[in-house]
Amino acid sequence: MNPKECRYTKEHEWIRPETGGFGKVGITNYAQSQLGDIVFLALPNVGTRVEQFQKMGEIESVKAVSDLFTPVSGQILEINQAAANKPELVNQDPYGAGWLVRLKLSNLAELDKLMPSAEYDQFEAKLTEDSSH
Repeated sequence: MNPKECRYTKEHEWIRPETGGFGKVGITNYAQSQLGDIVFLALPNVGTRVEQFQKMGEIESVKAVSDLFTPVSGQILEINQAAANKPELVNQDPYGAGWLVRLKLSNLAELDKLMPSAEYDQFEAKLTEDSSH
């Protein structure tokens, strides 16, 4: 089950909205399990402006290098230095210690374009079912 307080993208990123128009962003448990052991994170610099669904960085695992996309537009306020130093935190705790960036949202209405957890759970279940055939 994915955390109910988060919103999700089809690219398997999540955002946990915080009061005041802020939010933490990371990748889902499904994404980290598909990637395998994560060995490197390329995250945007603090102060970078990002646009919804655009590339904001890269995540490298033993299997592949994948783009990271931002679920909302805004400005990067903080990167998770602990995860940048120990990328395996993303595998161990993708919704907790393995978050990637914290940002100030520039348009709260963009949250409505993201999937609530129940919808993402169904999306993930369909992907899992399709990949088992």
